[in-house]
Amino acid sequence: MSRSAPAARTPPQQVVTFRRNYNSWVARETLEDYALRFTPRTFRKWSEWRVANTAFGAASFLILEAVGATLLVQHGFVNAALAIVVTGLIIFLAGLPISVYAARHGVDMDLLTRGAGFGYLGSTITSLIYASFTFIFFALEAAVMAYALELAFDIPPAWGYGICALVVIPLVTHGVTAISRLQVWTQPLWLAMLVFPLAFVLIKSPDELVGLAGFAGSGGQGPGFQLMGFGAALTVGIALITQMGEQADYLRFMPEKQPGHALRWWAATLLGGPGWVLVGVLKMLAGVVLAYLALSHMVPPERAVDPNQMYLVAWEYVFPNYGWAVAATALFVVVSQLKINVTNAYAGSLAWSNFFSRLTHSHPGRVVWVVFNTAIALVLMELYVFQALSHVLGLYSNIAIAWIMTVVADLVINKPLGFSPPGIEFRRAYLYDINPVGVGAMGVASVLSVAAHLGAFGPLAQAFSAMIAL
Repeated sequence: MSRSAPAARTPPQQVVTFRRNYNSWVARETLEDYALRFTPRTFRKWSEWRVANTAFGAASFLILEAVGATLLVQHGFVNAALAIVVTGLIIFLAGLPISVYAARHGVDMDLLTRGAGFGYLGSTITSLIYASFTFIFFALEAAVMAYALELAFDIPPAWGYGICALVVIPLVTHGVTAISRLQVWTQPLWLAMLVFPLAFVLIKSPDELVGLAGFAGSGGQGPGFQLMGFGAALTVGIALITQMGEQADYLRFMPEKQPGHALRWWAATLLGGPGWVLVGVLKMLAGVVLAYLALSHMVPPERAVDPNQMYLVAWEYVFPNYGWAVAATALFVVVSQLKINVTNAYAGSLAWSNFFSRLTHSHPGRVVWVVFNTAIALVLMELYVFQALSHVLGLYSNIAIAWIMTVVADLVINKPLGFSPPGIEFRRAYLYDINPVGVGAMGVASVLSVAAHLGAFGPLAQAFSAMIAL
């Protein structure tokens, strides 16, 4: 009777020290921040106001002023002001249900989209849309900061872009823990430097703004209300609606609503969620005022939309010494842009983590996607994306609005009427891979609005292409 050969022994798995250390590093939740999962109660450890303050810090971004200035220069005061107010109203109403669901269920924008009519793989499309928002705005915001470095230190923009991109990475690697500290430390300084020069100009030199209400812009349409100008301005401004995704990414850390503290929970959710747009509207209107002030000081229109030039003119009213005005402007711009770009980089890392984990079925760690997102933004900066601000936002807004409003429709219509499960179901086993309800609605709205934006349905539809996406 022959004896069977002994089974081959499996060689022991060799895990190099570097790989073991890397796996341990990326598994730390202070770095990962539950990038692929909902936020458990044990990690929602901050107070309501700490979370709200962290989310509210994103309102610092100076592209708000740049958008307001661009709308004034292109479409005149009346059209710009009305478009800004309507933009704020739409974003607030759309942002309210997104904020409440994110805070209540501890989900980021990706998981919220997944459970609001898009399905497991369907939300991959929106993760790409969202990621593109984060690196586009990262590039725009960092470009503004690079121009501040050029103004103060004569650093060439090509070098400034790299500095402004790289400085964000170490601030974002430790997630919301480090970001919340940054927002707490910088909030008082940012608010003071935002309000003081504007108040100084309005109180000391109101006569400088006498002709603002009659400013017609470069469109040659006259000083009053023009339907086409209003629609075109609204299409640019409404692109900011995607900022609600970044607010949701922070609000998922909101602690559960406790008996007796419901008012505090709601107030914090409103402040950290749609509340940012109240300040956002004021900042866009400030951009309108400051751009007019810059134009009245013979600043060329293409430079008057740069927040550095706008605030430099304002600070020159405060400090007659040009050097002090430059220093104040540079400090304010750097603080403002750091506050928003840590948010852009953080939200982008979450979006890319979700996007690639479903495509590749692997996750190298959120920090890898922080670097990846920053690298894409740096390339855009080197391509001078800021000079094409209105064109970039005008086209992007049509797709972004279609996505956000599809999510909102599911939350405020389908769920209350019972057409959709009442909670946010994000687990793959309970979802369609691609839910035709959300993906189909977004696809139809995107195609129609982009076609309108490109002029397929005439000039009026082109001006109001963003409203078609709604």
